[in-house]
Amino acid sequence: MPPIFPFTAIVGQERMKRALILNAVDTRIGGVLIRGERGTAKSTASRSLAALLPSVKVVDDCRFGCDPDKPNTWCTECKERFAGNKKIPSHTRTTSFVNLPVSATEDRVVGTLDIEQAIQKGERHFEPGVLAGANRGLLYIDEVNLLDDHVVDVLLDSAAMGTNMVEREGISFSHPARFILVGTMNPEEGELRPQLLDRFALSVDIVGIRDARERVMIMERNLGFEQDAESFRQQWKLKEDELSRQIEKGRELVGEVKHTSRDLLSIAALTASLNVDGHRADLVILKAARAQAAFEGRTKINDHDIALAAELALPHRIKRTPFQQAEMTTEQLQERIEQLAGQSMPDESEADESESQQNKTEEKKT
Repeated sequence: MPPIFPFTAIVGQERMKRALILNAVDTRIGGVLIRGERGTAKSTASRSLAALLPSVKVVDDCRFGCDPDKPNTWCTECKERFAGNKKIPSHTRTTSFVNLPVSATEDRVVGTLDIEQAIQKGERHFEPGVLAGANRGLLYIDEVNLLDDHVVDVLLDSAAMGTNMVEREGISFSHPARFILVGTMNPEEGELRPQLLDRFALSVDIVGIRDARERVMIMERNLGFEQDAESFRQQWKLKEDELSRQIEKGRELVGEVKHTSRDLLSIAALTASLNVDGHRADLVILKAARAQAAFEGRTKINDHDIALAAELALPHRIKRTPFQQAEMTTEQLQERIEQLAGQSMPDESEADESESQQNKTEEKKT
């Protein structure tokens, strides 16, 4: 396997890196769409993130990488093999990086059931697809706008549910499909349908860096990596290890992050004031804000977390006039949240007393 450029050595593109990190902390956010011109480190960042992510513990001889500590998420095979067993054999493996080709069909993605074998021999045989290999890893789709719409729909469904269920002629098979979903595209080559665009939780538009000094830094780092990749990686090892540990701690903490009724009202007031259609954006902002708090080692979200999350969740959902500014900065979003705060917000004491029932429900699910 060729050496991979360090994630922490990528110059600029802070929004893109933050969107990837938040999805790594909590895959339930629902993926990120990165739109930008060629040569802006879209694929490099995705591969680099997968390379630094912590190793995961998996059940021995499981084709789907099931988590031995979460039997409620096991595949059909593991549930049958270990029914009633308390000691589950397991080992650790590195986080997988799966690249989905543009030509992929639905069967190639979800897998196939052998109906003939089931009828003739009474045996259920499932041939895993791409989603099986991507479970608990990173699924990368380059030029996602050129992929068949139905296949994109299937991928987004699996990313949202965390499970891949295949049913044919009354026979079914399921396995976990929790992965970091990263789609990239060049808008010059066509857009995604609005219905599919909205289903990507986060979206980032990136362009080439215009600052001359930063462009020089990009050249210097790339030349250093090309000349001696291993030596270059060693220079960044401490930062890579530190980020990996921070993501791992965030994953452990995200289920404990609390939000108040005031936080929910802040999110709802923000999206309503921006005329955002539907309610998916509100839920995405909440999940991303919780991941941001966990990544920073906190168990309560604040207005800054909400603003950072909204910066990534709203760009592809806000309807704009021809002369309207393309994006709102974190500072502008936080200022808007504070302006709305005095209009219909409950008192702090009241908000702190009532932890959201939705928050408790999400904790039970995890």
